[in-house]
Amino acid sequence: MTAPEAPTEAAPPTAAAHQVTSRPPGIAELVSRHAARQPHTPAVICAGRTTDYERLDRESNRTAWAILGSGIPAGGRVAYLGRESEHYYEVFVACAKARMVLVPINWRLTAPEIEHILRDSASELLFVTTDLRATAERAIGPHADVWIVVVDGPAPGAAAGLPAGPDRGHHLAVWKESHSTAAVEGVGPGGASSGPDDPILQLYTSGTTGLPKGVVLAQRSLHAVREALAGAGLDWIDWRPGDLALVGIPGFHVGGIWWASQNLAAGVTNVVLPAFDGRTAVRLIRDLGVTTACVVPSMLRLMLAEPEADRAAFRTLRKIVYGGSPISESLLRESLEIFDCEFAQIYGLTETGNTAVCLPPVDHRPGSLRLRAAGRPYPGIEAKVIGPDGSTLPTGDVGEICLRTPARMIGYWNLPEATARTLVDGWVHTGDAGRLDADGYVHILDRVKDLIIVAGENIYPNEIENALAHHPAVADVAVIGVPDDRFGEAVQAFVAPRDGQEVRARDLVVFLRDRIATFKIPSRFEFVDRIPRNPSGKILRRELREPYWAGRDRRVN
Repeated sequence: MTAPEAPTEAAPPTAAAHQVTSRPPGIAELVSRHAARQPHTPAVICAGRTTDYERLDRESNRTAWAILGSGIPAGGRVAYLGRESEHYYEVFVACAKARMVLVPINWRLTAPEIEHILRDSASELLFVTTDLRATAERAIGPHADVWIVVVDGPAPGAAAGLPAGPDRGHHLAVWKESHSTAAVEGVGPGGASSGPDDPILQLYTSGTTGLPKGVVLAQRSLHAVREALAGAGLDWIDWRPGDLALVGIPGFHVGGIWWASQNLAAGVTNVVLPAFDGRTAVRLIRDLGVTTACVVPSMLRLMLAEPEADRAAFRTLRKIVYGGSPISESLLRESLEIFDCEFAQIYGLTETGNTAVCLPPVDHRPGSLRLRAAGRPYPGIEAKVIGPDGSTLPTGDVGEICLRTPARMIGYWNLPEATARTLVDGWVHTGDAGRLDADGYVHILDRVKDLIIVAGENIYPNEIENALAHHPAVADVAVIGVPDDRFGEAVQAFVAPRDGQEVRARDLVVFLRDRIATFKIPSRFEFVDRIPRNPSGKILRRELREPYWAGRDRRVN
């Protein structure tokens, strides 16, 4: 990427921006429509700051023109590292307008983990919040050709130049201030408008190799389910004029950016938290009159634990959408009682463009056997269960769940073999073991992949094992997920020390802090003489897991 020159007034949009086509409107076009029709409706409320649709449209235009002026070609990758805020959604919409692919980065990752994502995605531009700039600088290193744009904090005057730090950055307010507020939709190769199959997001999800893979999602991934529900006249998940929608799941997760994009597409208000905490969430729902929310089960538990959590605090709520991990029966019963609103459970993967299966409100009746199910596929989405040989199994038989959805990923970035293993003839192989019942409901029973889900975060044991193996006192290690009442599952490490060496759990935790994100660090350690392995050297995880999951009809919690 070449160093952008001083901001200049951008050229006006091409005529192609105004052509009428039969394609579904993208998120950029929908935000602009809402800005024209309901300019003063809040689009994003965060930490007491309100951004209406007119401002979101105007400022995302400026940011889009600034990105285009930086020399990044259409389809280029633009990364974002920061907590939830209106700035994130401005950059998201700007990237859509400029036909760039946004790469949201989990702000809890360490500098080496961030460095891998920046390098793998070939991002040339990184938007970052002030509190994470130092981490971003460490991740980039002294020689990488990545430009930083700081999105928040005090902006230096135009005459003051760049913010303090290496001479390769800007402050967003200064960088975009001289750029046009004119519409950008339609700018691209040949002036063509972006289409439903054009990539818009690249989200990194952990993998069994220990290195995160970039899941590339298209425009259609953001609107396929909403259109399917509307076309069938179903209100499993719906949006109404005047809704205030709490975005509990962070925007670097597919669930968070999917939910927020649905709200923007519907022209309702996103209520976002820089980082989720139960007390703030309860107060926002109560004080702002929040009507809908999307959360993971652990967030429900955190809210219910607050002294202010009662029916009066949640009187305006009409629907809670939850997913990301299974929910316990006791937590669901308490949630139905205290929140006193409709509930919809969603199930899917980053690879399926988020939700592909839904347990609608009608199935959330106390005592219903359907509460044990993940749900049923949306209209136009199919589910099947396959055996080890790939053949489709009869109803009731347990095997790997596969989903066919129009919202599915384009593929893994630069990983054709991994894509071919996961996406087969249009079917996404989920890695989850389960069955279909006679009514077509999906039941999740176990995992085919070695996956741990802690408070909605996907964690793969191999990544932690690789990090622990570098400790000089560790001879061998294995990591599994065990049941946990608060977060669903907890990460447990079995460690075999080297002969004659002593190591403590505290030492290993400190060792891991600069190597993997905090949420991946095991909360439990057990020191053993050896790690059970088969003749080919593979860890016998099922043997390690059995004592913790024995007596449960599901091997997920």
